[in-house]
Order: sequence, then C-alpha cells, then structure tokens
Amino acid sequence: MAKNILTEENFQKLEKTIEANRGKKGALMPILHDAQKIFGCIPLEVQKKVSEELRVPLSEIYGVVTFYSQFTLEPRGEFVIGVCLGTACYVKNAQPIIDKIHELTAAPVGGTSADGKFSLEATRCIGACGLAPVLTVNEDVYGRLVVADVPGIVAKY
Repeated sequence: MAKNILTEENFQKLEKTIEANRGKKGALMPILHDAQKIFGCIPLEVQKKVSEELRVPLSEIYGVVTFYSQFTLEPRGEFVIGVCLGTACYVKNAQPIIDKIHELTAAPVGGTSADGKFSLEATRCIGACGLAPVLTVNEDVYGRLVVADVPGIVAKY
C-alpha cells in the first residue's frame, strides 16, 4: 500500500461505525461499506477487527468482501475507470477502449497505476446498452465511444 491507511484514526472511525451498528440485524454490510469508505479498501487487518468486534468468523467476513464487487482488498486509484464488457459493449469494440486506457494510464485491468491515480476495471453490463460501448470514471458515464475519444476523457482526470 502506497500510503499508510491503517492509522489509529481510521480504526477509531471504524470502531464508531461498529458501535453504531452493533446488535442490528444485517449489521455486517453497512459496517463493511463504511470500512471501505474509511480505508479505501478492506484489507485483512480491517477484516480481523470487524470479525473480533462482531464475533463473526473471519472466513465469513472474507467471503462477503470477496463476493461483492464494490469491496476491494487493495486500495483503488483516485479515479476508477470501468469499461463495460457486457455483450452490447463488447461487440461494439470495448476491448480496444480498455487497451487505450491501459496505454495512457499504465493501469492494468483489475489494478491501479503506479502513481495511485487510476484503477482500471473490466465491468459486466451496467445497463446502458443503448449507449454501447460505455465507460465510467467514478460516477461519470461516457457512451457511444470510439478509441479516439479516450485520450480526451483520460485528460479530464
């Protein structure tokens, strides 16, 4: 991890989240969502803390974190670029778009650039098939793309 996210301050924030949700039915998901916001990911040390505090087996916590795509074990970049590889996007040349983003950012698919600025993800259908091919940068959506559009989009970030 580039910068130390496992600070005492972050663990204190996590503790407040755990206390606010302790005893509630289905408390694990909101706690993990907040942990993701606090730490930027949910590394093993954070999973262990949640496991101990909630008295939930670590294997169960790990299973949830690795099952849901919104959770990550490693920190993501400041800008998370997702390129849809659903059927409509794929057949309209989404792969060359991913290749161009990788070339421009040096972020591997499923990983983060060395400077921590960009993460690149190949996503499943995001429900914008009429705009295929589609990419997202954090909450921004770009559709009906061609490879020539990619440098301008990346330059914005």
